[in-house]
Amino acid sequence: MSKKLFNEFSEISSKQWKQKIQADLKGVDYNDTLIWHTNEGIDVKPFYHLDEFTESLSTAIPKASAFKICQSIFVSHTEKSNAKALDAISRGAETIEFIIPSETTSIVKLLNKIDTASTPISLKLLFLSPEYIKTIPSKKNIAIQLDIIGNLSRTGNWYKNLNEDHNRFEAIVKQTNSFSIDVALYQNAGANMVQQLAYALAHTNEYYNHFDNILNTTQKETLHIVFNVSVGTNYFFEIAKLRALRLLYKTLASAYSINSECIIKVTPTKRNKTIYDYNTNMLRTTTECMSAVLGGANTITNLAYDAIYHKDNEFGERISRNQLLILKNESYFDKVDNPSDGAYYIESLTTQLSEKALDLFKDIESNGGFLSQLKEGIIQKKIKESATKEQSQFDAGELILLGTNKHPNLEDKMKDDIEIYPFIKMNPIKTLLEPIIEKRLAETTEQERLKTE
Repeated sequence: MSKKLFNEFSEISSKQWKQKIQADLKGVDYNDTLIWHTNEGIDVKPFYHLDEFTESLSTAIPKASAFKICQSIFVSHTEKSNAKALDAISRGAETIEFIIPSETTSIVKLLNKIDTASTPISLKLLFLSPEYIKTIPSKKNIAIQLDIIGNLSRTGNWYKNLNEDHNRFEAIVKQTNSFSIDVALYQNAGANMVQQLAYALAHTNEYYNHFDNILNTTQKETLHIVFNVSVGTNYFFEIAKLRALRLLYKTLASAYSINSECIIKVTPTKRNKTIYDYNTNMLRTTTECMSAVLGGANTITNLAYDAIYHKDNEFGERISRNQLLILKNESYFDKVDNPSDGAYYIESLTTQLSEKALDLFKDIESNGGFLSQLKEGIIQKKIKESATKEQSQFDAGELILLGTNKHPNLEDKMKDDIEIYPFIKMNPIKTLLEPIIEKRLAETTEQERLKTE
C-alpha cells in the first residue's frame, strides 16, 4: 500500500497516555498500582512508547528462523552414543553435543558415519588434555567446549592447579580456536539476570586478559566463543537477556580486537523444574525455548520433562526434541527472522539490563576482577543473596510454580518413580574456594512431601 494506515489520526505522546491512564484510575496512584518492580531493580511500566527512545538498538541477532536443534548426549559407551546420535539426527536433530567424561573415548568411533559437514558437532570435555584434542580427525565444524574458570566456579577446584590448567587450556585454544563460557551455572544457582550478564562478561574478560598478548591477530579474528546460557519462564526478560548479552559481548570483544560474533547455546533452566506435576515442566520448557528463539539463540538444547528425576530415556528425549521441531516447523518460528525487533518493551528491557550489567561488570573489574572476587567469596555471596530472595518469594507464594506451591495434586506420588537423586548433593571434599551450587526452588517442598508419602 502506498499510504500509511491511520494517517488521519494525530500521534499521541507517552505523556498524554499517562495522563489518560491516571484519569481513569480515579485518584489511585499510578506508580503504586501499575508499576511493578523486579529483582533486577527494573521498574516495569504498563506501556512503552516510541518517544522514550533516542535511538534504536542494533543487536545484530541471528535470524530467529536459523536456530539449530541440538541433541545432548553423555558418552558412557562410545558405540551406543554414536548410534544414539545417528538416530537423533534421523529424527530431526540438527547438531549434536557430546559430553565426554574420559580421555579413553575414541573420537573416530564416536563420529563414525556422522556427516560433520551437515551436522555441526560440539565436544564438551570434562577433562583437560591437549593430547586428546590431537586425536580429532578434523577440527572443521567441530567446536570444543572447555571452561577452566567455569570448572573452578562449579567444583571449587582447578583440574590440576592454576598454572597447569592455564598452560593446558592455552594449548587447546591454540589448536581449536574455541572455548566456552558457563553462564548457565549462575542462573541455575539463583543469580538474577543482571548478575548473569555481568558475570558472563567478567568471566570472559579473565580469558581475554590472559590471551591478549598470546594469540596473534589471525587467531583473535577467528576465535570461536560459545556462551552456554540457561533461560527461565520470565518470557520477555529472557528474550531481552539474550539480546543484551550480544550487545555486551560485542563491546568487550571490540576492546580486545577479537571476533565479536556471539555464539549462544541455550538450555532451559533446572531451577524452576519440579518432580511433582512433572508434565508442567513441558509447558515451562516450551515457553523457555520460545524465549530462546526470539532472543536469537544459535542453538537450543531442550530439557526433558523428567530430566530432574529420571535417567536419560528415549521417550523424554524424543518429546523434548519434538517440542523444538514443532516450534520450528509448525508454529511459524521458521517464517520470521526478527520478531522481537522494534518491540518497545523488549528494547527497553534490553537497554536497562545492558546498562545495569555493565555497571556491575565495571565494579567487579575495579575491585580485582572476577577470579579475585570468586576466590574471596564475593561472587558466591551475591548469588546466594539473590537466590535467597527468590526462594523467599517462592515460599511466600509470590513466585508460583503450578502444581508445587499453587494447586498441588496431593494424590500425586513420586517416591517410587525417582531414578536419580533430584536434590543438592554435598560431597565432603577439600576445595580451594566455595563452589557455586545449583539448587531448584522446589527442593525443600518436595523433600517434605516425599517424607509423607
